[in-house]
Amino acid sequence: MPSRTASKARRGASRTAKRDAISLLKADHRQVEGWFEEFEKARADSRKTDLAARICLALRVHMQIEEDIFYPAFIEATEDEDMHHEAVVEHAGARNLIEQIESSGPEDDFFGAKVTVLSEMIKHHVKEEEQPGGMFAKAKKSEMDLKAVGDQLAARKSELMSREPARSSKASQRATHAHA
Repeated sequence: MPSRTASKARRGASRTAKRDAISLLKADHRQVEGWFEEFEKARADSRKTDLAARICLALRVHMQIEEDIFYPAFIEATEDEDMHHEAVVEHAGARNLIEQIESSGPEDDFFGAKVTVLSEMIKHHVKEEEQPGGMFAKAKKSEMDLKAVGDQLAARKSELMSREPARSSKASQRATHAHA
C-alpha cells in the first residue's frame, strides 16, 4: 500500500508543468523519499524490485534534467561553480549505485544495502540543495527565471520518461523470472 507521502508526491508531480523549477525539483525529491520509505518497509522481493526500479528511473531522469537544464541556468545566474561541482560529484556517486542496483536484484545479498546507501546519499544531496543558503535558495535570490526553467524541466522530464518504460521494466521482469 503506497504511503501518504508517496501518494501526495505523485499527485504533486502530475502538476509540475505549472510550477517553477524549484517546486518541480522538490516534488521529485518528495516522490523518491516516499518510495525509499516504502522500500524500507517492503518484505516481498517483487515489491522491493518494483520500488528500486521506480527509484532508479526517477533519479536518473531527475539528475539528467538538473544537469542539462537547472545547473547551467544556476551557474549562469549565480556564478557559484563550487556548489555546482559538488552537486555533479554527488550525482556521479548516485549514478554508480543506481547502475549497480539496476543490474542486480533481491537475490544479490547487497541489494538492500545498496538501496539504503543510495537513500542516504540522496537525503544528503536533497538537504544540500534545499537548505537555507543552498542551491535552491541561491537560485531564488538570483535573476534566474524559475518559471521558464520549470517549463523546460517539465518538458524534458516528460520526454525522458516517455522513453524509459522498457528500461525500467527490466528489473521487474528479472524479479518475475527469478521467482518463477
